[in-house]
Amino acid sequence: MISKESKLNLRLQDRKFPFTYIDHDREIARGIVFDEEKNFYFVRIHRDDSFGKATLIETSGGGVEKGESLETAIKRELKEELGAEVEILREIGIVSDYYNHVHRHNINHYFLCKVRSFGEKNLMPYEIRDFHMETLKLSYEEAIKEYEKCSNTKLGRLIAQREVPVLEEVKKMLLIN
Repeated sequence: MISKESKLNLRLQDRKFPFTYIDHDREIARGIVFDEEKNFYFVRIHRDDSFGKATLIETSGGGVEKGESLETAIKRELKEELGAEVEILREIGIVSDYYNHVHRHNINHYFLCKVRSFGEKNLMPYEIRDFHMETLKLSYEEAIKEYEKCSNTKLGRLIAQREVPVLEEVKKMLLIN
């Protein structure tokens, strides 16, 4: 059962990396993806770049292409990264955050999505080469613990700061004990 509550709207600051300037905005579509048993699907990313070396958990999603609707973008991203065909149940809300390190303001549009089926992933070459992305299937409690565990880096803390409040909203929406 899904409750009908108001949409989440968070504005977060990057206090992990020093601020110099912001030179661009990035519209991002992200999915909180779950199945019949209320398992959630995320991506695990292994990074070793200018943000530092880290293993992270993150919701699946990515940049909205020019002329693309948010709904089309989230379905495309979930197919590419998870191999998932989904039903979009509702918009969760927007989390505005900053990555000072790359001078970027992110406008993250979160959607609650139920898995219809899984098939082949279609990762971009840089996602395979630079991020070594893998799919994680976790319960709500396991996901929260994973975000806590991955918060041992600056980028991990930024991601957890953005995504844990969204998961807490989803817990209420799905009436998870």
